[in-house]
Amino acid sequence: MIKSSLCQRLQIHLPTAKNSRGSNDRDAVLARVEAEKRCALVKAWEENEKAKAENKAHKKLSAIGSWETIKRESVEAKIKKYEEKVEKKKAEYAEKMKNKVAELHKATEEKKAMIEAKKGEDRLKVEETAAKFRATGYTPRKCLRCFGKF
Repeated sequence: MIKSSLCQRLQIHLPTAKNSRGSNDRDAVLARVEAEKRCALVKAWEENEKAKAENKAHKKLSAIGSWETIKRESVEAKIKKYEEKVEKKKAEYAEKMKNKVAELHKATEEKKAMIEAKKGEDRLKVEETAAKFRATGYTPRKCLRCFGKF
């Protein structure tokens, strides 16, 4: 901005070709052309430097954007891998729990079957003993306590 205002001041102070005569006229025109040339060069340099700065910033922003994308994709891949691992472990654990439930059910059924078998054995034993008492005419002593004496 300082240079552009300097160029404007130089153009204001330099005499134009119409106001002067002779060699002064030629020198003034040459000085004016030289000042305009200098101002044009300064303006071109300024625009070139601004474009360089803009391109440099754009390049860095692009690099940061691509870096962010790569890192985000890496993190998302890790998250997906971890979620798959968690789902696999969850499925394995659920399978283990189902197997434990099945084992418990099997053990329960075995115990129930053993109790039913024992109940059948006890029943047969009682029936055999009752048949023996009937055949011999004896009465069971343990049972007499239940009925008491009449």
